Amino acid sequence: MKKILFPTDFSDTAQNAFVHALEFANHINAELLLLHTFELPIYDSQFFPENYGAIYNSIELSQFNMFKDEVPKLRAIAKEQNLENIQIQHRLMDGNLIYNIKKAIEEEHIDFVVMGTSGVSDWTTFFIGSNTESIISAVNVPVLCIPAEVRHQKIEIIGFTTRFRDKDKNELIKVLKIAKQLKAQVKCLYVKTNDSDVKDETIKEWAMEFSDEPVVFSIIPDDDVKETVLDFVLYKEIDVLAVIAYKRNFFESIMNPSFSKKIVKEVQIPILIMHEH
Repeated sequence: MKKILFPTDFSDTAQNAFVHALEFANHINAELLLLHTFELPIYDSQFFPENYGAIYNSIELSQFNMFKDEVPKLRAIAKEQNLENIQIQHRLMDGNLIYNIKKAIEEEHIDFVVMGTSGVSDWTTFFIGSNTESIISAVNVPVLCIPAEVRHQKIEIIGFTTRFRDKDKNELIKVLKIAKQLKAQVKCLYVKTNDSDVKDETIKEWAMEFSDEPVVFSIIPDDDVKETVLDFVLYKEIDVLAVIAYKRNFFESIMNPSFSKKIVKEVQIPILIMHEH
């Protein structure tokens, strides 16, 4: 059975993302691991010689009590969605968020991460806010990012951007597997710029190789890659956009003000971040 890691701070943004995580788990036959992390403050023991330990114990206890109180609320949400059958485990960890997520992924053999992001003003906030960029950069499993304002709806079409590289093919295969479990179609986009080095033979080979799969390839000649991707998402009625994080280039390429404003305000869909391997 697959495992989905769901980091939560029990905020409204996280609760909204939890519904997406439940539905995703239901379709791919996965269990959820709820992860809540907290960092203990740093105190100088020389100023608190007598109650130094008590301070930390008090903080840990309050975090435990909050965790204990909030988990039943999430289970109630699962029941409201008629998804109480989803197996849910819990983990409370102190320390650095990114370190704990990486540790949980390794120890629990996690396949996906689903998380909410509170960035609603622009694309930069979407990826930089709420530690999202750091998490995406640090992990090696797909991350499904759910904007705070996006309510769950049936996923029928998954968009996938590609450069027709061999590494892209591996990620497309993974996306297709997800699509089949969701009973969805994949619409694959390649923006062919004037300096494109992708040969027509390569595109034909891909089309032939995936001819029996639920995928359609769109090759659009244009030098404005960002605007073309946005138009593709809007006019092809994409429900989830899957993109590959090409190391540094990925974050550098999306920090364009006009691009950020449009994709957040007009598109408003979950983003599935795949990783080149």
